[in-house]
Amino acid sequence: MEELLTQIFGYLRGMWRFRWWGLAFTWLVGVIGGFIVYAMPDRYESTARIFVDTQSVLRPLMSGLAVQPNIDQQVAILSRTLITRPNVEKLITMADLDLRARTPQQREALIAGLTNGLQIRSTGRDNLFTLAYRDDHPEQAQRTVQALVSLFVESGLVGKQQDSSSARRFIDEQITNYEQKLAEAENRLKDFRLRNMALLGDGGRDYVSQIAEATTRLTDAELELKEAENSRNSIEHQLTAENPMLTPDSPNPASVPLPEIDGRIDTLKKTLDGLLLRYTNEHPDVVGTRRVIAELEAQKKKDIESMRGTAGSQPGVPNANPVFQQLKIALSEAEARAASLRARVAELNSRLAHLRSQAELLPKIEVEQTQLNRDYEIHKRNYESLVQRRESASMSVEMSAQGGITEFRVIDPPSLPTLPAAPNRLLLMPLAGLVALLAGGALTFLLAKLRPAFVDARGLREVTGLPVLGAVSMLPDPSGARAERRGLLAFGGGVASFAAAVGAMTLLLKWLQG
Repeated sequence: MEELLTQIFGYLRGMWRFRWWGLAFTWLVGVIGGFIVYAMPDRYESTARIFVDTQSVLRPLMSGLAVQPNIDQQVAILSRTLITRPNVEKLITMADLDLRARTPQQREALIAGLTNGLQIRSTGRDNLFTLAYRDDHPEQAQRTVQALVSLFVESGLVGKQQDSSSARRFIDEQITNYEQKLAEAENRLKDFRLRNMALLGDGGRDYVSQIAEATTRLTDAELELKEAENSRNSIEHQLTAENPMLTPDSPNPASVPLPEIDGRIDTLKKTLDGLLLRYTNEHPDVVGTRRVIAELEAQKKKDIESMRGTAGSQPGVPNANPVFQQLKIALSEAEARAASLRARVAELNSRLAHLRSQAELLPKIEVEQTQLNRDYEIHKRNYESLVQRRESASMSVEMSAQGGITEFRVIDPPSLPTLPAAPNRLLLMPLAGLVALLAGGALTFLLAKLRPAFVDARGLREVTGLPVLGAVSMLPDPSGARAERRGLLAFGGGVASFAAAVGAMTLLLKWLQG
């Protein structure tokens, strides 16, 4: 620490030797700096404030129906990307700045100056932005900020429209592609179903359902065939027991069976039993039912007598038994029905055998059908989703055009500055004085290094590396002390006058700025 202090004191003593040079250089740099600060051109700043309202009433109402992008993020990105070369060139035309640029070099310099000078400052919340620009002329600064405000609003609206148009165009292209894919998938599915209609069946029934249905129909047909054969056998048994010709001991007409009339009579008798459980014998329904039964029995008797008369009136033909004739007719009908059912059973057996013979093709067909259905469902789902998104995008465009999701409000219009915003001479003038002082100190340090001197024996010993036997001190006389004091006063006065000059210039500039 002691060595460091000794070294610092050594530097200061060396610099003290050239203090007048440093003071003169300080005055020179200070005068030049003051002149530069005073001669700096005034810069006028025009500002405007814009509020971007993104809290539209339509946003919560249209939630889930229309596409709602992150408006706050879009506005923030717009504020950071607005100052680009195309926008700056457009702004030059809007603000009539191109009159100041007559050559390509001047135009490039103007574009670079605007790019660096235009400012869009955000408060960080509430979407409040401040647009500012500085120019040598206040009217020009105001026109430039006005053009920047217009460009800011137009870029926000045009950007949203371009994004919506691009999104709709892309969605329309995708819908067209998926329409073709969906049509191709439908055609493949149609061709597959036509090729395998026998196994797939109609109505969407699968192979197992067809087998089960064919088996059920075969079982029902076999049961009906068995019933028909039993009925036929019963008629044959009755026919063998009946005498083809009438004999004196033939049954009375009432006992001769007529299937049609007997069935109606049996039905009416059952109905009559039900009516008697609820009504009396004098009830109109009971009386009417009994009358109809009596009419049917009379009709039966009349028919049997007619058949007997017809059989007996034929010459050379003995009286034929009508019951036998009826049984023969019933036997013929039973034989025909049994033959029809046998044909049906044979056909169902053939179909069932054909279905069972194609059982080995079933897994392959089912896999192919599953793949076709899956491709078709995927294309259909994507197509419907794209159509829904297109409608949502169209609704968003309409909502943005009519209701306005984002609204740009100019809170403070571009101002016409009356006082310069730069340079800050009240700050630059003291700063120039400080720089002049530092420059004077640097000059004395440089001269002390260029023309070094030894102020003590230790420094001499360190530089030469030789032992120093002693040092002779100088005794000051009264005249020398007075001269030294006058020098100190003069130097202090020079430094104080320099500080006073800097202060006076600062006060003068403040007075001039009003």
